[in-house]
Amino acid sequence: MFEQVPFNVAVIDRDYNVVEANQNFKDYFGNWKGKKCYSVYKKLENPCNDCPSEEVFKKGRAVVADAVGVDQHGRKTHYVGHVIPIKNKENDHIDFVMEMTRTVTEINRWQQEYQILFDRVPCYITVIGEDFRIVRANEAFRENFGDVLGEHCYKVYKRRETKCRNCPAEKTFKDGEVHHSTQKGIGKRGQDINYQVSTSALMRGSGDVAHVIEISNDITELKKLEHKVIEAERLSAVGQTVAGLAHSIKNILMGLEGGKYIVSLGLKKNSKEMINQGWEMLDRNFDKTTSLVKDFLSFSKGRLPELQLVDPRDLIYEIIDLYKNIAAQSGIELKTEISEKVKTAPLDPAGIHTCLTNLVSNALDACSMGEQKGTEVLLKLYEGRDKLIFEVTDNGSGIDYEIKSKIFTTFFTTKGGAGTGLGLLTTRKIVQEHGGKILVDSQKGKGAMFRMVFPRKRLLALYKETKDKK
Repeated sequence: MFEQVPFNVAVIDRDYNVVEANQNFKDYFGNWKGKKCYSVYKKLENPCNDCPSEEVFKKGRAVVADAVGVDQHGRKTHYVGHVIPIKNKENDHIDFVMEMTRTVTEINRWQQEYQILFDRVPCYITVIGEDFRIVRANEAFRENFGDVLGEHCYKVYKRRETKCRNCPAEKTFKDGEVHHSTQKGIGKRGQDINYQVSTSALMRGSGDVAHVIEISNDITELKKLEHKVIEAERLSAVGQTVAGLAHSIKNILMGLEGGKYIVSLGLKKNSKEMINQGWEMLDRNFDKTTSLVKDFLSFSKGRLPELQLVDPRDLIYEIIDLYKNIAAQSGIELKTEISEKVKTAPLDPAGIHTCLTNLVSNALDACSMGEQKGTEVLLKLYEGRDKLIFEVTDNGSGIDYEIKSKIFTTFFTTKGGAGTGLGLLTTRKIVQEHGGKILVDSQKGKGAMFRMVFPRKRLLALYKETKDKK
């Protein structure tokens, strides 16, 4: 058994002599025979000041101690020793002690390397207890948020007195899963700090979450850059919008001037035909002005959608009722295909109505422009991978590649003077405000398909955000 024990084992008498040792001890500390324990362990000439063996001889009970020694190759070594008394069976006197030591040099080295890595990682790392107090923080965190061990994380990160809403650490404490979030905090100098945080569980042996580790990346500079890009895009869009408006208004003014001229000429010549012709031009350009103003007002609204729980099927039925007579008059069949699995969803009814109106109106125009017979417009509504999907498909004139690349740009229209070019741009804007996306697939002469895709998780998050603000 003495040789089978996976530790360094030595037996020491009251005079500090090593009287017996196993092979592990010899392999690690070298030859021990005829030597004192302090000479073997630490290469000293005198007993150690805090000798654990001496304490066992005095008190008669086992002692556990850690120490730093020197191995047989002269290298510094850290070890933990368990020292137990060996009593004489006849008089219960302690003549010897047994020291069982286990080297922890590698463990200490790993701990040091881990601490260096923990401190030098170029992101913020904190370990948070169940009471949301910070128990550890790395160097990057301390430099930006201060030396705040023992403080509540929400007070340190955001100067709050209560827990944050939708706290990712709280979620990890509850379910043990990894959670991600984008947050905005306040540094120790009062500066704003934007960061992306991921939380992971540190588990107990029982499977409970003992602590949560938060790893955050500072994205403050990225946010500033994003803001600059958005501002540049906004200014560019303003320039395009102003230019487009000026061009559209100029065309309308030319039409109004032409109509005014013909009416004036008809009055001078007492020509009812010329007056009617001029008035028709005025009336047509007045309608264009009204359409332009309405479309521009709709496009310019910057707001969160006013979400409410609605049945998406009702929106389809409203559009069918609105356009069935117009389609019939043009010889176009207006069809629907609605899945029975469609459930209620948080949507802005007015916004989605506008989108469907724009798409169906365009589809009917495309069918009217086409030369093929049996034209039809199909409205589809279905669910797909936790997404709510609207589709408007036609077999009209279709869109070629060059036009398809421009259909979502400001004031682009294929309807000549009959369109403002804001319909699809407004549609895309409303879809994006719902957290969705709009896709188009078309070939010249083979019709077109517009698909609006709304992830239900995003709709639900927006719905909760709207309710919280109220």
